[in-house]
Amino acid sequence: MAPRKTPRAQPRKDGKTAVESKNGKRSERGGGGGEGGGEEEEGGGGGGTGTKYSMFTWFVVLALLGVWSSVAVVYFEVVDYDSVIARAKEFPMNLSDVLQGKLTAYDTDGDGDFDVEDAKVLLGLKAADRPPEERADSSPSSVHHEDGNDEAAVPPLVEDVFVPDDPRHDLHPEEDHTETIDTTGVLLEERPPEESPESGRYLTSSKFSQQSEVGAENRSEPVEPQPQSDSPKEARGDLHTHTAPPSGKPAEEKLKEKAKTKKPKLLNKFDKTIKVEIDAAEKLRKKGKLEEALRAFESLVEQNPQSPRARYGRAQVEDDLAEKLRSNDMLQKAINSYREAAELPDATSDLLRAALKRRAERQQFLGRIRGSLATLEKMVQIFPDDISLRNEMGVAHLLLGDNKGASRVFGEVLAVAPSNGFAKVHYGFILKSENKIAESIPYLKDGIESGEPGTDDGRFYFHLGDALQRVGDESAYRWYELGHKRGHFASVWQRSLYNVDGLKAQPWWTAKETGYTDLVRTLERNWKTIRDEALAMMDQKTGSFVPEEENLRERGEWGQYTLWQQGKKVGNACQGVPKTCSLLEKHSEATGCRRGQIKFSVMHPGTHVWPHTGPTNCRLRMHLGLVVPKHGCKIRCTDQTREWEEGRVLIFDDSFEHEVWQEAGSYRLIFIVDVWHPELTGPQRHGLSAI
Repeated sequence: MAPRKTPRAQPRKDGKTAVESKNGKRSERGGGGGEGGGEEEEGGGGGGTGTKYSMFTWFVVLALLGVWSSVAVVYFEVVDYDSVIARAKEFPMNLSDVLQGKLTAYDTDGDGDFDVEDAKVLLGLKAADRPPEERADSSPSSVHHEDGNDEAAVPPLVEDVFVPDDPRHDLHPEEDHTETIDTTGVLLEERPPEESPESGRYLTSSKFSQQSEVGAENRSEPVEPQPQSDSPKEARGDLHTHTAPPSGKPAEEKLKEKAKTKKPKLLNKFDKTIKVEIDAAEKLRKKGKLEEALRAFESLVEQNPQSPRARYGRAQVEDDLAEKLRSNDMLQKAINSYREAAELPDATSDLLRAALKRRAERQQFLGRIRGSLATLEKMVQIFPDDISLRNEMGVAHLLLGDNKGASRVFGEVLAVAPSNGFAKVHYGFILKSENKIAESIPYLKDGIESGEPGTDDGRFYFHLGDALQRVGDESAYRWYELGHKRGHFASVWQRSLYNVDGLKAQPWWTAKETGYTDLVRTLERNWKTIRDEALAMMDQKTGSFVPEEENLRERGEWGQYTLWQQGKKVGNACQGVPKTCSLLEKHSEATGCRRGQIKFSVMHPGTHVWPHTGPTNCRLRMHLGLVVPKHGCKIRCTDQTREWEEGRVLIFDDSFEHEVWQEAGSYRLIFIVDVWHPELTGPQRHGLSAI
């Protein structure tokens, strides 16, 4: 029903306050004395005449709860839900079923029935606490009378519900998995930062912003995206919920979007005959009495195996218990129960959608991406017009590393919905990962500017800015600035996406500032030994290592030879450089850095590395010069440029923008050692996921 407006209490000449009851009648309560005389009080003010109720109100309460239950509600408040329902069932006309179906408008707490709490509100003893949008949905004009027409035609689900997953896709069950894209196009399972690190000397971008104003009229300017809804997202997050329409939309579109928020129809004809039992079990679940709720739903399923709602309720309880107990086995049971609910032939379309959607989310949470993709594909078959499902299917392809499949899905979405912002940003990302830089820009730009849910993400600002830089468009920094304002980047310069808040942030460091003086001393004292082993490992014909594969070069040759990756030795790489590895073994800040690497890097003349940033602020990067030409080799970090020296260590934070030039006449060879940020605690280092 429409939201009830709570009238302001107006003082009356007779000292009473008029209160509008839920049925539209007005009752009076005695006004309190003193300063509080104008406010409502349950017992009235001093010497009040008590509460009066309309005859219609008392009739409704008596009919629903019985005489003695009604008295208990008013005076003793000792009647619970089960006893009220039990008493109501004693009436020969079964008023528990009849009136609850007729008087949905009096359901004030949104639990789908009329109970003691609703009676208190009806009598004026308690204020309604339902949010306005829920009250609106339960009005008589919007009550959903479910019938057979709501049942969806479901194609048969494959009995072998779990598609075998590649073990490489299994994730740690207790980690929170959100889809994040690394600078190289690899999907990482890591939560993006929620807050920017505390500001410091090098986090300001005002100087650059002032410089970037010059010639701004000749550059494409970013359009401020519309703010997105901050509504909570279930489990892994619903990326495709609809935001409220702006006031400028036509009334027809507003009505369509309003229709999408209607209360889902989960009960088919049979389920309505056991609604009381379903409601009782559901109430236990909502109260957190999960073990009791599970027994109740299991009993319902045993007695009514044809009930989709009972199986769906059991799945929800198992899902809740899995969260409470942190049990993957229980979560697997929930996934199976969601499937069983969806397989029943008389399931309503809303229940079918809810069960399969939640099943896909929970499969994805367990790292069973292929199984989740199979579930989403079934949903697309059943609901072919739902664009959001196709978008989720595209994301699942990306999580599997199947950019080709994702490109196909997002291309299909854009063919029927050319303005879909979510599809555009993801399609643009895929184009950029394929090095189609210029083609990716309009998709990324239009997608971000759409302001649609799932588009205001630091990854897309990151890749749009990077693409613009590579085509020589200075508006890249305007997008970085906007990303900073939206909280995605610590500053225009520091654009890492996988961060720990509060860490000291500056581009260049000294050995003393890091606290790793022993490591720096070891490297500098033994630099010739390290150099000689590196030269012995280089391909004598080409003078190079394995080519760099992160697509960071504009031109030239750049090779690397990696010893440690993500805190682990790489194969038998140390066999070729045993002395170097032995020197590093005792320095766990380097060998145990699961967000870094230890490697040799050789760069040949004519090489230019694009401006870029590393993925995380959790590490610092050391460069030990091994073979450095006297002129032509330099590195810029933010607005400071330095050169390497043989036998000396440079230390910088690669989460800040940096760029490299090799314009000498011969190759440059350095040794790169990543170390944990010195301000990270031991538990933090142990708990952070690898990058």
